[in-house]
Order: sequence, then C-alpha cells, then structure tokens
Amino acid sequence: MSQFSNKSEQVASYLLEIGAVNLRPQEPFTWTSGIKSPIYCDNRLTLSYPEVRNYIADAFAELIKSRYPDAEVIAGTATAGIPHAAWVADKLNLPMAYIRDKAKGHGKQNQIEGLIAPGQKVIVIEDLISTGGSSIKAAQAVQEAGGVPLAVLAIFSYELDRATQAFADAEIPLLSLSNYTTLIDVALSQSKIAASDVDLLHSWRKDPAAFGV
Repeated sequence: MSQFSNKSEQVASYLLEIGAVNLRPQEPFTWTSGIKSPIYCDNRLTLSYPEVRNYIADAFAELIKSRYPDAEVIAGTATAGIPHAAWVADKLNLPMAYIRDKAKGHGKQNQIEGLIAPGQKVIVIEDLISTGGSSIKAAQAVQEAGGVPLAVLAIFSYELDRATQAFADAEIPLLSLSNYTTLIDVALSQSKIAASDVDLLHSWRKDPAAFGV
C-alpha cells in the first residue's frame, strides 16, 4: 500500500486502496435524500484490513494525546464507531463506552452502554461525517448523561458547510483524520480521477443539492 508522510493523505490513500471510498464524478451515486453525490464512503471496510485499522487507531490515539490529553473515556457511535473506539481506548488504556442513536425501548432503556460518570471528559469516535446530525446527537447524549464531550473525532469528513455550521452551533469541536479535499488530491496523484474531474468534484462539496453532470 502507498506510504505518505502526511497522516491525512495516508488515511485517504488507504480508504481509496481498499475501496472504502469510491469517486464517480461522471456517474454519481444517489443518496436516500435524492441528492446526487460523486462520492460513496463505507469505512466499515477498514475493519477487514488490520494494517489500515491499526493505522487509524494509532492516528486517533496520537491526536487525543496531543490535543485532548485530559480525556477520560472513549465513546464510539453505534455501530460503525464502536470497534474503532475500542481499539483507541485499548491503546490509551482508557474506559470505553458506546452511544446508540436512541435509547433502547426495553430493559434499562439505555442510550449509552458502558459507564460515563458525571463530569468525565469524553471523546466521541465516529467513522464518517456527512451532515453531522447523528454525531452531534451522540455528543449531546454524553452531555445529558452528565459527561463532557471534548470533541467528535472522525475517520473521514465530506467537509460540507452544513456540518461545519452544525458543529459550530452545537459548540462541539470536530476533527477528522482525513477529508474530502485531501482525498481528491490523493486520488488525482494516483490517477484514480482525471484532472478534468477536479472542478466538478469540488463543486459538489460547495453545493451538494445543485450537483449535476
């Protein structure tokens, strides 16, 4: 697999090489909302590649140690964020929990599984940021449980303005290991897209609803 010195580029390269991310500017995918998208991302594929998932876990751990050294709990979003949170928590020797999209309808009706004590500082691990809604809800669930969400950390972000604004409005920091802009640069350097496609790809990020080919 290709090796980059820049972590964001390396993560983007890994996602492209294992097929977790596909770019198809001339034959866009259709989201459930009906929006046409030139990118499809399925970071669950990283689970099947030990080299890739370990690199991602190490990158998350290094980011937390440098930016949030006072983190006390690593919480993954259900379901895609759970395994990555477990690996990161293990590397940092920290407690781990996970957050459902909503409380269970039976038993203790928990939304958070695992222990987050009042006042504990929590890092939320997510696999992908699109509009940001579900990730923000996860962080807010931590707040409702009495915890303090320090940040949401994601493997990859589409860098949509809507998500950036949503996190700013919620006053929750967002950091991603890699992002859409970097991915396009790496894909171009590896001849996975044509130079003539770059402007089209960037136009989607600026206005997904108006994207067309």
